[in-house]
Amino acid sequence: MILPIHNIVRARFKLLLSELYGLDSEVLPALTLESPPNRTLGDLAVTVAFELARTLRKAPRTIAQEIVDKFGSVDGIAKAEATPKGYINLYLDRPRHLRNVTSPDSHAVSQKQSGKIIVEHTAINPNKAAHVGHLRNAALGDTLVRLLRFQGVSVETQNYIDDTGVQVADVVVGFQKIEGKTLDDVRSLAESKRFDYYCWDLYARATEWYEADASRLDCRSKALRALEQGNNPSADMARIIAEQILRCHLETMARLNVEYDLLSWEGDILRLDFWATAFDILEEAGAIFLETKGKQAGCWVMPIAEGSMTETPADPGQEVSRTSSDGESRFKIIVRSDGTVTYVGKDIAYQFWKFGLLDKDFGFRLHNRQRSGRVLWTTTSKPNEPSGSDVHTQPSFGHATSVYNVIDTRQSYLQQLLKQALTAIQHPEEAQRSVHFSYEMVALSHDTAHELGYLLDDAEERPFVEVSGRKGLGVKADDLLDRLTTAAHKEVRARNPQLTEAEANQTATIIATASVRYFMIKYSRGKVIAFDINEALSFEGESGPYLQYSAVRAANILQKLRDHDGTDESAIISALPTLTTDALDDPKGTDLWSLVLDSSRLDEIAVQAVRTLELGMLAKYAFGLAQDFNAFYHRYPVIQEEDRNVRLWRAAAVSYFQRTLTRALDLMGCEVPQRM
Repeated sequence: MILPIHNIVRARFKLLLSELYGLDSEVLPALTLESPPNRTLGDLAVTVAFELARTLRKAPRTIAQEIVDKFGSVDGIAKAEATPKGYINLYLDRPRHLRNVTSPDSHAVSQKQSGKIIVEHTAINPNKAAHVGHLRNAALGDTLVRLLRFQGVSVETQNYIDDTGVQVADVVVGFQKIEGKTLDDVRSLAESKRFDYYCWDLYARATEWYEADASRLDCRSKALRALEQGNNPSADMARIIAEQILRCHLETMARLNVEYDLLSWEGDILRLDFWATAFDILEEAGAIFLETKGKQAGCWVMPIAEGSMTETPADPGQEVSRTSSDGESRFKIIVRSDGTVTYVGKDIAYQFWKFGLLDKDFGFRLHNRQRSGRVLWTTTSKPNEPSGSDVHTQPSFGHATSVYNVIDTRQSYLQQLLKQALTAIQHPEEAQRSVHFSYEMVALSHDTAHELGYLLDDAEERPFVEVSGRKGLGVKADDLLDRLTTAAHKEVRARNPQLTEAEANQTATIIATASVRYFMIKYSRGKVIAFDINEALSFEGESGPYLQYSAVRAANILQKLRDHDGTDESAIISALPTLTTDALDDPKGTDLWSLVLDSSRLDEIAVQAVRTLELGMLAKYAFGLAQDFNAFYHRYPVIQEEDRNVRLWRAAAVSYFQRTLTRALDLMGCEVPQRM
């Protein structure tokens, strides 16, 4: 871990700058720590001399030399040097650093941070099976949660269930009007296998049914009103549909090692009058008003602040007002003229609750215990229900200091309105701490589309194949995972014929999960990605399986060392204080030291990834680290090395790398199998 050293260095520089130049902390420039271009120039470079040159009216190299002359002895730093250009290069105490980072508690979080962050992700409409695009949301959201917890942040992970929205209403209409199903019919169907697949097809048929006759949209409006009112056959049917499909979604997400703390039901927001309370707050603040003329007459609307984004609705039934050509003000419908609330209205109420701004709360009950043993809770419109024989203490939900909503870029406009609503009711700090973690869509590569049975136009010029769940054109998440698992199983069997079928299946499942999760986060979140099965499963390219293979290779080296002379990892660590340091200090030790130092940067990368919300930084870091290890492995043998000092230093570096890469994979929701 490198950040503790960063903290020591920054503290020393602040003290020196105060002593040398009388500068207090309020006027100090940012103390930026960089990595020199090669190890001969040091392990850390400080650029503060450049920032102070104008203030002190001195050349950077003069300032750098003055600081180095007074630098003195600092824990973990072997020496400091000033360069002719004005950089201050620091060299770490290599043996001490390696001994420190290989200690058993080196990955422990130093201290918990105050406050709580809510991360809402996944939020799949409970009207059909999850598709490949949902996997990117869940992978990004869950990785963000893991990174925050790695940094000592208290995180509450929420999955919002839109059980009163247009999509569920459309499936209800499909059952009632297209298939003529009764409530009992749907209840029976819901108990059958692949109910989410059945609804996938029905939802697409409902879309076609509306398109054939626009007057049928009245059925959707009636169904929406029925769902919001509750206590009627349509609402009961919607509840059965949503609850069963949610179970399917949770099973799919469990395959990706994704878990939650709370399931938040949109219906409870309405039943518990969250929206009614939020409406009163917004009206009193003048944030919304009743439109009396034009196409929006009878609707409650919100004026859209300058600079808000205009987006095409991601889902049917979400009205978005466009900017007129002459730049007239725009308005967003919050409550339709028929009295039903749009998505953004309910989401505003939910955002208010997340920050503890409503004088109301959900009831909560235990939903289940997830694969890791983590308890999953769910909201209810009833008073808190007892947990039964498996007693658990209910956490305190909501009351966040910051909120991250993981939703694709098509929802940028609506997310901006949440911030606007918070500002309008005089909560600008909460608005500032409302973060939209946006990302672009997932498409398919042409090869993968062909492999999955898509009939494509040979003249297709786009580099990817776009899919649409609403039209029934898409890849179901479970189908993709099944295909990847089958392909991984074939590869595992070819490489490890001695494995039992159960072992091969378990290994294939672990590899398939890593292939998806790594692929979904390795790209910049603003990039449309074309998922490719062969690329995701590659054991040699920039992929999850390549990282797993590297971690397994490192573990095998350590196992062979145990078999060779009985030296396990605890013995390696215990021996380090007694070893000579030639293996680290001479030129041949540069590659070994580089592997150790790069392995130390996981905590630094984690902070950068969260700060920028570019989680691909973690993926790129892990890939580069694995490449460094594989290059090191081929050049510097461990078991065959005759010099005991060199052998153990190398073994220590391999051990530290293996621990770091395993932790990095875990932060991405990936496990390391025993064999590859």
